[in-house]
Amino acid sequence: MNRQKNDEIRSAVRENYGKVAGSEKSGCGCATSSTCCGAPNEITAADISRALGYSNDEVTAVPAGANMGLGCGNPQAIASLQPGEVVLDLGSGGGFDCFLAARAVGDQGQVIGVDMTAEMISKSRRNAAQTGFKNVDFRLGELENLPVADGIINVIISNCVINLSPEKERVLREAFRVLKPGGRLAISDVVATAELPAELKKDMAFHTGCIAGASSIEALESMLQQAGFAQIRIKPKAESRTFIREWMPGSKIEDYVVSATIEAVKP
Repeated sequence: MNRQKNDEIRSAVRENYGKVAGSEKSGCGCATSSTCCGAPNEITAADISRALGYSNDEVTAVPAGANMGLGCGNPQAIASLQPGEVVLDLGSGGGFDCFLAARAVGDQGQVIGVDMTAEMISKSRRNAAQTGFKNVDFRLGELENLPVADGIINVIISNCVINLSPEKERVLREAFRVLKPGGRLAISDVVATAELPAELKKDMAFHTGCIAGASSIEALESMLQQAGFAQIRIKPKAESRTFIREWMPGSKIEDYVVSATIEAVKP
C-alpha cells in the first residue's frame, strides 16, 4: 500500500473518530452511521460493553463519557494486570480501558493512553479529571510512532484499534520496542476470516468501521513473529458475529470478520 493511500486512511480514521469524540453516540463507526453501526438509538455504550464481556462493575466504575462502546472485546479479561505494572493502551479513546487498568495496577503502577485524535485526548483528559487517578497519562500520537520510551511497558492493551492502521507491521514493531523483556500483549481486535470483496475494501466507511483493515490470523501471526514476539496466541470468537452483524446491517460483514483475542510475549 502506497504512502498516499496510507495517509488517506489515517486522515479518514482521524476525522471519523474526532466526530465520534464530540458526539453522544455509541459504537464503532458512529460518524459514518446515523444509528451507530445499526444499533438502535436506545442501546447505550454500557449495553454494548456488557455484551462485549465487561462486568457491570467495570462499566459503572468509569466517569461518564469514558466508555464510548467502541470496542470488539474486553482486553482486561486477558491482560491479568498486576499491582505496580506499567500499562500502555493503544488507541485509548475516551479512556475507558485506561481507567479500568489504573484500578488494577494501583497507585504504584502507571497507565499510558495513546490516541492519534486530538478530540479523543481532550475528552480522556477531561474524564481523568473526574476520576482522581494520579497514575493515568494520555498522549497524542500515532501507533506507528509511539510517544513512549524504549523498554518501559509491562503490558500493552488495545481494543479494536490496530486494525485501523494501514501499517500494522510498524505498530507491532513499536509495541515490541516499548515493552520490557517478558512484557506482553493483551489485545482484542477483529481478524479477517475471508477475503473482503474489492468494492467493500475501497469503501472508506469500511476502513473507519473496523472492517476493511482486518488482517487474517495467518498474516497477524507472521507480523508478530517478524516483530520479535513469541508465545503468540490468536483466538477467534465465533459468537462475536452476532454483534458484528449490527455494525453495518445488510452488508454481510459477519461473513468476513470476527473478533479475536491476541496475546504474545516479548522474550
